[in-house]
Amino acid sequence: MEDEKPWALVSEVGGEYGYLEELVDMLKQHFQIMCHKDFLQNPVLHGPKIQIFFIWKYFPVAEPSLLRLLPSLKVIASGGVGIDHLDVPFINSLGVKVANTPCVVSNATADIAMGLLLASARKILEGHHIAVDPKTTNLPQSLIGIEVTGSTLGIIGMGETGYKIAQRSRGFEMKILYHNRTRRTTEDEQAVMATYCESLDDLLKRSDFVMIAVTLTPATTGLIGHRELSLMKPTATLVNISRGQVVDQDALVEALLVGTIRAAALDVTHPEPLPRDHPLLGMPNVLITPHIGVHTYNTMSRIVEKMTENALAAVKGLPVPNEVKLK
Repeated sequence: MEDEKPWALVSEVGGEYGYLEELVDMLKQHFQIMCHKDFLQNPVLHGPKIQIFFIWKYFPVAEPSLLRLLPSLKVIASGGVGIDHLDVPFINSLGVKVANTPCVVSNATADIAMGLLLASARKILEGHHIAVDPKTTNLPQSLIGIEVTGSTLGIIGMGETGYKIAQRSRGFEMKILYHNRTRRTTEDEQAVMATYCESLDDLLKRSDFVMIAVTLTPATTGLIGHRELSLMKPTATLVNISRGQVVDQDALVEALLVGTIRAAALDVTHPEPLPRDHPLLGMPNVLITPHIGVHTYNTMSRIVEKMTENALAAVKGLPVPNEVKLK
């Protein structure tokens, strides 16, 4: 019966921060849905019945003032892997579990990583603009890119997504270096012919493409700054599909302007979107996409499925499959 389904708070249906209609239909099979704006019309009335707090594209924001209006809340189920937008200790102190959706996002994120690398190296976007420009009468021979096949790829963060990137790069016969908190097994390394770099500096000096695939933590915030960029080859490209805060953007702008590195390809920035007058937006050697790493219908559907599994488990008092437990 509809009335027996637990209540869940969501951002909105459609709109800038909302769910596709098809994804909402998936949620409605198991939950009664209340949009954030409707909740705010009468939080005293609605607050006590909300047991699930779904976060999609970082919204609704899990602010303490909002969470304190939800006395029956059992779980915050966030779509995606990152938890940097959540104060997990505070949420746990309220007796509320936190869950994310690992594993389901790595393929799509690895795909966009390789897409950015290829588009930047081979000047695909510039080529498109020339090809469709009404003023184009002759095709220029000066649009020269960088060879990807046989080049060296340095992956910073060899978790699931980083490893998927390594698997894809083998199709381009790339030499793979990686830096990670913990070394992968010999079997893992041999499967993608990857070489471990204990020193991040060593990886930066040797790579033609530096791919950032780390989780945002206090330790990785500002991981790539002036010093790290200065170690890279002047022909190197920086690709970031992790979080914008991992890179010092002022340092990146300077490095791109003076030729410390060749180019940058970014699916993430800080903030998102960047201010419209930000220097990165006008640089010819920068390619930016609007954080679309997981934006395929299949991946978004799997994210919602995982969010649903986590939420149902919490409501039923069962172990939450993807509960976030801080070390």
